[in-house]
Amino acid sequence: MTISDRITALAESETLATARKIRILEAEGNQIIKLHLGEPDFNTPDFIKTAAISAINSNASFYTPVSGYLELREAICEKLKRDNDLEYTPEQIICSTGAKQSIANAILALVNPGDEVIILAPYWVTYLEIVKLAGGVPKIVYSGVNQEFKVIPEQLESAITHQTKVILFSSPSNPTGAIYNKEEYEAIAKIILKWEKIIVIADEIYEHINFIGVHYSIAKVPGMYDKTVVINGMSKGFAMTGWRLGYMAASKEITAACDKIQGQFTSAPCSIAQKASIAGLLAKPSQLYYMTEIYEKRRNIGIALFKHLPKIKLAVPQGAFYLFPDCSAYIGTRNGSWTINTMNDLATYLLEEYFVGVVSGEAFGCKNSIRLSFATSDDLLIEGISRIKNGLNALN
Repeated sequence: MTISDRITALAESETLATARKIRILEAEGNQIIKLHLGEPDFNTPDFIKTAAISAINSNASFYTPVSGYLELREAICEKLKRDNDLEYTPEQIICSTGAKQSIANAILALVNPGDEVIILAPYWVTYLEIVKLAGGVPKIVYSGVNQEFKVIPEQLESAITHQTKVILFSSPSNPTGAIYNKEEYEAIAKIILKWEKIIVIADEIYEHINFIGVHYSIAKVPGMYDKTVVINGMSKGFAMTGWRLGYMAASKEITAACDKIQGQFTSAPCSIAQKASIAGLLAKPSQLYYMTEIYEKRRNIGIALFKHLPKIKLAVPQGAFYLFPDCSAYIGTRNGSWTINTMNDLATYLLEEYFVGVVSGEAFGCKNSIRLSFATSDDLLIEGISRIKNGLNALN
């Protein structure tokens, strides 16, 4: 059997690869502290589950429109107006099987083979592979810990060419927790607005996990509304990862194209997940704040623990639920048979020797950092970082 070139060229998700290694170690009897997971450790709120049960009992079990129930798309429009001061109509909304599919739809709808897609790094692992699958040419613009992992306008301007079609990023960011504010977006928008054909895909899936105040969307910057595809969903802020419900808001031209793609690939997302999501979207955001408050507490615990490692550089994450420490000072160090030449080496060393799961920053376009999640209990977070510190202190 000969597998297609497009699949052969596709890299495996590093987070899924780490999960596989952990399952092997656990099968051997080891107890692993799992800080690699990008998943809320909260249960879905009861009022959302109640809505799902009601939908099941009322037999909402038939095919829905490809783009989702009208009442769900209306709820998304209401949410976008209420939370983001953005006006959309239901025809500008496409609901998909997770925000990942929403991003894939947008890339496939916009990118021709050979088109450049600028990806702001560090980036979520799947961005690069989706662009490659579409035949696009990824162009990485990197920002390090000294910039608090945020690209400045001059960097973006120097990267754009006549082949640039899309700019793709997340804010709040996975993996760094960085958040672009209104003033930063306005400065970036001045660059983008010079180019008529460029579209921004703004991944806002961590919108509700925000430690600095109100979320601001780049689509709100004057001139950027028609040039922005807003990606969001239910998985992170609503603790609904397994429900698989994401959505996009964009111009009618783009959403019509995405509806066409989705109609051939998957059709609509799960009808019960759609009904449950309506309840979540129409609820007051304050009903979710308890999760963000706990995440912020855990973030502060993690920051305090890492302060005792002088070789570590750590930007304080403003949102999401990840720490992304710069561990570049440990490159070239050794412990017994282990030599740390890359962050992949460091992540493997910490997993196999200290039984703590983290993800190499190389998966996110950063050769200097590792990512660990604080979407776990206080005790597990403290124990996990303790193991990381022991592992790092043993390197010389």
